[in-house]
Amino acid sequence: METTYNPGERRRGLIQLHLSVFLAGFTGLFGKLITLNEVDIVWYRMLFTTMILIVFTGCPRVGWRKVIQTAGCGTLLGLHWILFYASIKASNVSIGVVCFATVGFFTALLEPLIHRHKVSWREVGLSLITIAGIACIFSFDARYRTGIFIGLLSSVACTLYIIFNKDISRDMRTRDVLFWQMSGGWLGVTLIIPLYLMAYPSSQPVVVIPEGTNLWLMLCHALFCTVGLYMLQIMALKRLSAFTVNLTYNLEPVYSILWAFLLFGEARELNLSFYIGIALVVLSVVLTNSLKPKSPAPDMSKQ
Repeated sequence: METTYNPGERRRGLIQLHLSVFLAGFTGLFGKLITLNEVDIVWYRMLFTTMILIVFTGCPRVGWRKVIQTAGCGTLLGLHWILFYASIKASNVSIGVVCFATVGFFTALLEPLIHRHKVSWREVGLSLITIAGIACIFSFDARYRTGIFIGLLSSVACTLYIIFNKDISRDMRTRDVLFWQMSGGWLGVTLIIPLYLMAYPSSQPVVVIPEGTNLWLMLCHALFCTVGLYMLQIMALKRLSAFTVNLTYNLEPVYSILWAFLLFGEARELNLSFYIGIALVVLSVVLTNSLKPKSPAPDMSKQ
């Protein structure tokens, strides 16, 4: 369910949300253009983001309990990123970002379990439209099953991140949340990388220092698609439900695929069922953003 009656706050949250989704559309392109292993991309993305935040905001002081909670959320985010980039490298940009569209479905199922409230059949219905779209998309080729499986695991990790992040960030400043998620997540990712490599051994060198084009791409990735994107997302979560945020992120594949068509020529790999699937995904987003929220407005004093 939505977290606000206030149409002005909802409108502001939707603007912040859609700006963050637009920036997210470039994430898959960076995953394709950066030639590093997926674990290197995530490790350096979090490290560079932490360094950027230190320069602009310093090191904020919060209680240890909040540090541990936000670090845990950051680790979930890092795991999502690793699996997301692995999905792209195992298939292509289009498949990797389309798998991300299942977060709305996973949210409709997992959020009621975590928060112990009734399942919203409206949310389930909207999610099923997305799943129908995903089914159409996946029907066009069976070569990418490994990439699809990893992409679905990535979506589960992202769903859990947004559900928990909404609760944790409610009474914290946006920049404080982001700093401790990136710095704590960087430590968490450092610990889980060896376990990940045991499950999915890499054919590329794992410990690589980015230089040249990779270095500049990583810095841009950290500044625009991490600092900018997640500050907007955290602000949107203060005004909108986790379900609305997750389902609206189904538009990320649309942005990413359009860029992939232009830069990588992936359009020639796709057929009519793919485009029908994309249309269903967009429909689910339009419907969820047009439905009227039902619950009272949140306290925005902590913004």
